[in-house]
Amino acid sequence: MMIPKALYNLLISFILLFGIGVVAAQAQSEKPAKETVPSLAKPDRYRLQPNDVLEVQYRYSPEYNDMVSIQPDGFVVLNFIGEVKIGGVTLEQAHKLILEKATIRLKDPEVTVKLKEFEKPSFVVSGHVKTPGRYDMRGKVMLSEAIAIAGGFIDSAKTSQVLLLRKLDGEWSEIIEVNLREDNQKKKFTEDISLRPGDMLIIPQNRISKIERFVKNVAPFNPMGILYRR
Repeated sequence: MMIPKALYNLLISFILLFGIGVVAAQAQSEKPAKETVPSLAKPDRYRLQPNDVLEVQYRYSPEYNDMVSIQPDGFVVLNFIGEVKIGGVTLEQAHKLILEKATIRLKDPEVTVKLKEFEKPSFVVSGHVKTPGRYDMRGKVMLSEAIAIAGGFIDSAKTSQVLLLRKLDGEWSEIIEVNLREDNQKKKFTEDISLRPGDMLIIPQNRISKIERFVKNVAPFNPMGILYRR
C-alpha cells in the first residue's frame, strides 16, 4: 500500500517534533538539582568542667535553691535531688539532667540553672614548637591556629603525627592523631580539627632529629667526624 507523499511528509514532521520534545524533556529532568545554601554550623558551646560553680533555683520551691561546685569527677551534690553527673556537658544539657531528677520528687517543677563561675577556657601546646605553653581560648580555635599561636613548628617537629589529648571529667579520655603536614600543591593542611577547652597538643620529634642527636652524642668516639649518608 502506497502512502501519499503529502501524508508521508506530515508523518515525518510529526515524528521529528515528537522526538525533539522527548529529548528536551529528558535533558530537563537530568539537570542536577539546584544546590541549597548549607546552613551555618552551630558554634561549639562551653562544656562544664571541674570547679565550675552553678546556681540552681526552683521557682515554686525556693527552699531547695542551691549553689554548688563541680567536683573533679564531674558530679555535683544538690540538697534536694542528690548527685548529678554534669561534667563535660553544656549548660543546657545540665539543666535537662537536673530537671529530670527534680521531676521525680516534684510535680512540673520550674528549674533555672545558671553558670556563676567558670574556669577560663584554655589549651596547652607542648613539644617541638617555638613557644610551648598554656594559651587562653578566645572563641573557636582550630588545631592549626593553635600551632601558629605557639609560634609554629620548629625544624625537629614531626608534623604528620601531632597528638591531641582530650579530657572528660578531669581525665584523659581520647587521643587523636592528626596529620598537619602541609600539602605543597594545595597550600593547606591535609587535616585539621576544632579544639575544645582543656585540650593538649603534643608535637613529637621527627626521626631525622633523633638521628642527628645520636650522631652528636657519639661524635667523641668518631674522631674522623665522618657521617655516612645513604
